[in-house]
Amino acid sequence: MAIPAIIAGIAEPLLSITDTAIIGHIKIHPTEALAAVGIAGSFISVIIWILAQTRSAITAIVAQYFGAKEIPKIKNLPAQIIFVNILISLLIYFSTVFFINTIFKLYNAQGIILNFANSYYKIRAIGLPFTLFVFSVFGVFRGLQNTFIPMLISIIGAVLNVFLDYILVFGIPTIIEPLGVEGAAIASVLAQVVMAIVALYFLLKKTPFSLRFKLPFNIEMKRLITLSFNLFIRTMALNIALYLSNSYATKYGTNYIAAHTIAFQIWLFFAFFIDGFSSVGNIVSGKLLGEKEYRKMFLLSKSLSKYTVFIALFLGAICFTFYDKIGMLFTKDTQVLVLFNQIFWIIILMQPINAIAFIFDGIFKGLAEAVILRNMMLLVTIFGFVPTLYIANHFDLKLYGIWIAYTVWMLLRAVSLYTIFQRKYVTKTK
Repeated sequence: MAIPAIIAGIAEPLLSITDTAIIGHIKIHPTEALAAVGIAGSFISVIIWILAQTRSAITAIVAQYFGAKEIPKIKNLPAQIIFVNILISLLIYFSTVFFINTIFKLYNAQGIILNFANSYYKIRAIGLPFTLFVFSVFGVFRGLQNTFIPMLISIIGAVLNVFLDYILVFGIPTIIEPLGVEGAAIASVLAQVVMAIVALYFLLKKTPFSLRFKLPFNIEMKRLITLSFNLFIRTMALNIALYLSNSYATKYGTNYIAAHTIAFQIWLFFAFFIDGFSSVGNIVSGKLLGEKEYRKMFLLSKSLSKYTVFIALFLGAICFTFYDKIGMLFTKDTQVLVLFNQIFWIIILMQPINAIAFIFDGIFKGLAEAVILRNMMLLVTIFGFVPTLYIANHFDLKLYGIWIAYTVWMLLRAVSLYTIFQRKYVTKTK
């Protein structure tokens, strides 16, 4: 179950990491373009991560009903939540696209970077409804203990995005003009549309659910909205950290935000790789809760923790081996590479900590413990990330300070979630 989830998890950030890698090699203003895609991509991630929390809520509820063998009771639930998701995403798109220039100025973007960021967002954000539809379908399949179909859909989207990125960004002589930043955004949108079409096909053919919206709302709709709302708040706290880090990096200079963009995309790649096992925690813990198998839940947490720490160490060893080569995949700018190489070791060393945090984050999502996740994220962001970042900025640590703040943030997340799980669920196995 974990292997398809890992592949699907890797495919998701590849949409952004491909944009970053290819944009960093365009001929005109590559560093500014890289910085702009980092800023705009970060803001889009904020929106997607907030709204995509319904995926975890759907997974948790479907998995619990699947474990209890009562799926017919929620047969109309997916269609209802997908309808609500798409409606909200359209509302957000139209409410942000007219103010996006002002929003990106809050990230300290200006000049060429601001223009590139505006162009990228206005196109890329068109894909929001399609992305959220796909995420909702993924939540349904994961709740049914099926990670293969989400993997298949993700692979199709990732491969198509890489292909279109290269063609649209660099162009084809005498056939397609190079579109640069806008080409990368168009490629992502087209990939998202194709993923949505494939997801729709599998939803109708491989599940007992349909897309027929029918009232009244399912009895679980209230719990799903409550779960999603608490996860929204949690993700808002998460995105405060992302906003502040990008804002500070942009303030330090174009080379700094470009280097930070590369570092963050690699961090995100690690996160989604490990999130494959986190998804198993999300999927299986909900099923085990429905079956009241607390002992198996405890064993699940132990196994997943071991696997993810090993993978984090393995990926870290690869990164140290090719330390000076990895940054060159994204840019040829010597100053950007120097800044990136100065802090890359921090991203590598924090991965085992991230592994534990992500595993228990996934397990708590599967257990529908959204209040715990909300409260912990608020606490570690307000009392961990923010003060560490401000102190580091005071001492002019720049990118070092940003990534030290991320490390403190992830350490507090890992320790707090592990401790709560031990106290609340492990005691039930004795």
